[in-house]
Amino acid sequence: MRSVKIKGMSCQHCVMAVSRALSAVEGIKDINVDLKSGVATYEEEKKVDPMVVEAAIKMAGYEVVE
Repeated sequence: MRSVKIKGMSCQHCVMAVSRALSAVEGIKDINVDLKSGVATYEEEKKVDPMVVEAAIKMAGYEVVE
């Protein structure tokens, strides 16, 4: 299980946007985005470059924080 901290989510629409963005990344499954903690977790079916995950989240309009 991988996780990424996301900045900028404020509502359920944001959660859905991040979920859609991550589901479009090949090799990612079982996505769970928690609005309260600002963390998205997911499983990798195959190795996924973290920069690809970050780019997908940025394209959805949100920021990955360390």
